[in-house]
Amino acid sequence: MRNRAAWRHWAASFHRACRPTSDIISTVEFNHTGELLATGDKGGRVVIFQREQESKNQVHRRGEYNVYSTFQSHEPEFDYLKSLEIEEKINKIRWLPQQNAAYFLLSTNDKTVKLWKVSERDKRPEGYNLKDEEGRLRDPATITTLRVPVLRPMDLMVEATPRRVFANAHTYHINSISVNSDYETYMSADDLRINLWNFEITNQSFNIVDIKPANMEELTEVITAAEFHPHHCNTFVYSSSKGTIRLCDMRASALCDRHTKFFEEPEDPSNRSFFSEIISSISDVKFSHSGRYIMTRDYLTVKVWDLNMENRPIETYQVHDYLRSKLCSLYENDCIFDKFECVWNGSDSVIMTGSYNNFFRMFDRNTKRDVTLEASRENSKPRAILKPRKVCVGGKRRKDEISVDSLDFSKKILHTAWHPSENIIAVAATNNLYIFQDKVN
Repeated sequence: MRNRAAWRHWAASFHRACRPTSDIISTVEFNHTGELLATGDKGGRVVIFQREQESKNQVHRRGEYNVYSTFQSHEPEFDYLKSLEIEEKINKIRWLPQQNAAYFLLSTNDKTVKLWKVSERDKRPEGYNLKDEEGRLRDPATITTLRVPVLRPMDLMVEATPRRVFANAHTYHINSISVNSDYETYMSADDLRINLWNFEITNQSFNIVDIKPANMEELTEVITAAEFHPHHCNTFVYSSSKGTIRLCDMRASALCDRHTKFFEEPEDPSNRSFFSEIISSISDVKFSHSGRYIMTRDYLTVKVWDLNMENRPIETYQVHDYLRSKLCSLYENDCIFDKFECVWNGSDSVIMTGSYNNFFRMFDRNTKRDVTLEASRENSKPRAILKPRKVCVGGKRRKDEISVDSLDFSKKILHTAWHPSENIIAVAATNNLYIFQDKVN
């Protein structure tokens, strides 16, 4: 994070004067090359942005991200058997590695996962024998000659088509999907179960984790997030509302109810309070790109765990410790149940996560320096340098500081994404998308 992580806004901030709730961004994800960026919203739409090619005038500066494709992924449904409405909101998007000219991605709402193919078409066939130029079938009696159809250039069209629909496998709301490193399977996790799917089979999945008790009154924890190991197709982790992480090996048993490793940090009795259990719930878990570490996000902290050490994290970063005195009011306005995500940079050296007041935090694991930045309209001019922000707790407030009592808890950054190889980040601030790039000297 050179120059105190002097990130600058370089693409576009997408605004409208007044947006409905359906436009609130619910997930952000770069593809494996970073050339595409997908967002999902509460209205069930997926918007894909594509990075423009290098400019001839400025060869060393890559182009901006512009809208590439927009499509409706999920529609609202109604479960008549349970009298439940199923929201169209996109909970997660996961890209598959590109194998050919087309792109493939998974998107999920609370109940149904869909596999989408996004492809380009810039030619159309003409000169059919059995159809006229308008596409109507010709009378076979009038066909006296055979001709070879030809491809004619046309304006570029980007088409999104659903290739698979994986439904009817989850009783509870899906909170995670993760593509396996074998690229043949993926898993979907809800509050109590994790299912393993084959991309070619839509009518059957294999239940690999089931923590549902025989008596639901005995339920003490739920699954909050799950992810496959980036290199070992047999290994995955899932986190719980009790602040624990379980590492499972599918080679050991078909049903991974018995974990291979169990990560938990003992609670400090001096910090025990009414809110301890709520704020210890893990909202996100991510393997590092190397596969050596696990990162978890709870309400107040980000923790990094070594796979070889289960009893405590090797690193703990305070995201917004100044909110500890505000937990009572945060509980009353339900903000304490917000689920913040966390991401690694491409080299696993810096981690990022969101906060309130449209703040997001970055922690450099090597230098132990951290910075708070803000995504807002005021600093969203292209090429503008973001200034570090500081929050003041009581006492005298400096000119460049903001009081903890002035924070806007309706503005929150829950979803972020980091380019897989470059210092480019995407930040979803409610219904606005910001894209920032590290300062270019």
